[in-house]
Amino acid sequence: MEPGTEVHNLPLHSPIQGLPVPPRSLPVFRSDVLVVGSGIAGLRAAIAAGDLGAHVVVLSKGALDDTNTRYAQGGIAAAMGPGDCPEFHAGDTLNLGCGLSDPAIVEALTSEAPQAIRWLLREGTRFDRQPDGALAMGREGGHREPRVLHSHGTATGLEIQRVLCNVARNHPRLDIHPFMMAVDLVKDAEGRVCGLLAIHQDQGRRGPGVPEPVFFEAQNVIFATGGGGQIYRETTNPQQATGDGLAMALRAGTELQDLEFVQFHPTILYLAGAARFLISEVTRGAGAVLRDRSGRAFMADYHPDRELAPRDVVSRAIFDRMIKAGDTHVYLDFSGVPDAPSRFPALAKITREFGIDFSQHPIPVRPAVHYFVGGITADLEGRTSIEGLWATGECASIRFHGANRMGSNSLLEGLVHGRRVGEAVASSNALPWRRFLLPRTDRPQESAGAELQINDMVYSLKSLMWRQVGIVRDLTGLQDASGRLQEWEGYLARLGPFSQAGVEVVNMVQVAHVLTLAATFRQESRGTHSRTDYPETLDPWRVHSSIRNCTGTVEIKAQPVSYEAASAQTESAAVTKLKSS
Repeated sequence: MEPGTEVHNLPLHSPIQGLPVPPRSLPVFRSDVLVVGSGIAGLRAAIAAGDLGAHVVVLSKGALDDTNTRYAQGGIAAAMGPGDCPEFHAGDTLNLGCGLSDPAIVEALTSEAPQAIRWLLREGTRFDRQPDGALAMGREGGHREPRVLHSHGTATGLEIQRVLCNVARNHPRLDIHPFMMAVDLVKDAEGRVCGLLAIHQDQGRRGPGVPEPVFFEAQNVIFATGGGGQIYRETTNPQQATGDGLAMALRAGTELQDLEFVQFHPTILYLAGAARFLISEVTRGAGAVLRDRSGRAFMADYHPDRELAPRDVVSRAIFDRMIKAGDTHVYLDFSGVPDAPSRFPALAKITREFGIDFSQHPIPVRPAVHYFVGGITADLEGRTSIEGLWATGECASIRFHGANRMGSNSLLEGLVHGRRVGEAVASSNALPWRRFLLPRTDRPQESAGAELQINDMVYSLKSLMWRQVGIVRDLTGLQDASGRLQEWEGYLARLGPFSQAGVEVVNMVQVAHVLTLAATFRQESRGTHSRTDYPETLDPWRVHSSIRNCTGTVEIKAQPVSYEAASAQTESAAVTKLKSS
């Protein structure tokens, strides 16, 4: 069946309807640019806009440095080594994108990668170095050359977050509001985004943890809100990754695309009682081997690159071995990695606390949701389908990753694209101020005596998505999930509390639902999207899935690609460049 258009009856409840006080009574903060999110993409955009003279307000859902970026154990990719060049980097990215990466976008980001790394170095980023002082670069799955920079082995995100926070805190044109959760966008009379409602988890005046509503008004709003891994039972994402930006954009009528492409990281530590600790791909690059219960190394059965195959291949291979053996995990063997404890001190520490010497004994691992490849449709400067709203980082879909993200390209995207977005927004700020329309707060009457158990709904959601919209999917499971999610949305519309937890569960259910609809819509397997009832990759489905909320309905349609797959041309250009140099 070739792709077409589907329309689903799906009224989307807005949490703003539960506002407990009159909108006119709320305080209002004004700025030129409002950035929602304080990870690598958000802070780089804010700094770039501030450097060009804009007054920027940054909202952070938690502490300024408590972001997805902080927990990124992998590295950041840039073609800076001998024998490498941006064209090779672009070619590898296109090959892994399964026909859905835009060559122009890929070329722009990979060509600007070395300059972005040099900016980080000037700001004080401490990347790992070789004994001679040169930058140390590793190789990860999908990369033909060593081009992945790390900091302190597996603490790259933590180091980059440290540097960006330091720059942001000391920037004269940036105001930072931590513990501020965005709730919903607001528009002016002409439909242009001009701010949002947020809730501050006030720690003083109204008592600890009491939500305090506030409006933020801005000429332009940048979403850098990250992904939504918390809608799944197993995820590497921190607690705040609840799909907030995706849900707010959806409710506002912004186009989203390719939500069916969710990347699973192949290896998280799987010990009863332990946090789901991500074991970076760099460990497999150093020689760690995946083994099944019998001790057999199995990756050669699935891909010639074995442990360094693309992440979707490794994740499905592990899942397949788990299913066949009836196990909950496989094992990662470090016995062939010299000096493993000193090379990976964080992993050594956590396994030692559970009585395991991982250099001598294989450790249990399994896949977990790691990255949302799809998101808010945006261009190379971050413009979305609604005027006044921009998007960057994991919450955006700029057709860089295609259908499958290559390892260590996400920090790169946030750094390069974030700068581009910040500069574009600052350059577009000479607009007349337009006041937003006050939102409706006519929430449906709650049922007498009914109380919604938020924690129970979140647990049920995570389990449902893991079972039926996970690593492998089929029509029966997807349709059942969609029906359940629609019921839960109805409960939330009537009973969801106006609190951070209440808003988060609305966002999670709505994002889970449109993700499920997108996975049902794509009747093939491509990249990270795998369906047992449609196992082939099909040319007619080399399209982007476009999702838009209209009042009371959600429309999903195929958006044909407007470019040719250009990895061969990119490869030729790279070879020519290297020969001439």
